[in-house]
Amino acid sequence: MSHNQVVNRQTLSMSSSSLVPPSPERRFASDNNAAVHPLILESLERANRGHAVAYGDDPWTAEAENAFNDLFGQQVSTFMVWNGTGANVLALATLLSPAGAVVCSDAAHINVDETGAPEKILGAKLIDVPATNGKITPEQVLNQQHFLGVVHHVQPSVLSITQSTEWGTLYSPNEIGALCDAAHSMGMKVHLDGARIANATAALGGTQKALKSFTVDAGVDVISFGGAKNGMMYGEAVIYLDPELARSAPFVRKQVTQLPSKVRFISAQFSALLSDDLWIKNAHHANTMATHLYEKTRGLTDVQLGTAPEVNSIFPVLPPDRIEQLREWSFFYDWDSHNHQVRWMTAWDTQIGDIDQFVAGVSHFVG
Repeated sequence: MSHNQVVNRQTLSMSSSSLVPPSPERRFASDNNAAVHPLILESLERANRGHAVAYGDDPWTAEAENAFNDLFGQQVSTFMVWNGTGANVLALATLLSPAGAVVCSDAAHINVDETGAPEKILGAKLIDVPATNGKITPEQVLNQQHFLGVVHHVQPSVLSITQSTEWGTLYSPNEIGALCDAAHSMGMKVHLDGARIANATAALGGTQKALKSFTVDAGVDVISFGGAKNGMMYGEAVIYLDPELARSAPFVRKQVTQLPSKVRFISAQFSALLSDDLWIKNAHHANTMATHLYEKTRGLTDVQLGTAPEVNSIFPVLPPDRIEQLREWSFFYDWDSHNHQVRWMTAWDTQIGDIDQFVAGVSHFVG
């Protein structure tokens, strides 16, 4: 090879690499990756002044508990916990009957993304039923009736559903109401995994009425209420819509290692999140950004998109030989690797500029 050919190749290589767009500052892997909202940081700073009684007997926790009462329009029992898995474990632990089992979708977070925590910690079987786009039906719940009263079988005692679902889909209030009716007719309680309950509420109208339509009014018994995915630093809350169901919760929360000593640092975050509809504003922004990302990538030849996002996630199918290059440039997760499907998520702090940069990268690496 001549000297000129070597120079030309080097020049071409440098030229090609220079065309790679800069990766966005805020990526699209998960809303768990997002920053903490400034108003929540301010609330944490205020809670950090001086001392306060530990384990929840403090003014910040009382304020947050009152905020949840106002949010649901009734007296509820609220328990702050460290994380989403812990919230789900606590909720299920207090609802399960002896020899009880949990009915859930096969896509449920408790079934596939909690390292078997509900089964290991609670010693309870999960009866997972096939989901369609993340959702299950009342008929699938009623199909579990054949277990009831049979000494050789676990007894279905809790139905756990997720809103919004792991697939980024929404149950309508009527769908959740029908699921609750089916579960209650079998003597079961209903747990709602609301890691992204704010995104669901924003998508269904963004009001207290919208929230109550698929929780209180639909017949849900207990909610895992998400915070970390919606602008908080960490922390979730378990909300018992019927306080009678929470009798054992103070003790079980301690047993499952979800009682923080300095509860006020979770409570102060929720107080800020629930003030002036910040929780809805954050979620609405995340949902809107997902729609914008969908519209921007819809015209790209080798990006296969399904239906428009209902909340803050989209699940494109990409050419298998392009995924790793794109991921190295800007990290994201696989969703269904067998079918070359990935997940892109937006968050409360996603900016239009982040989307434009990401789409430029997708266009460059995928086409």
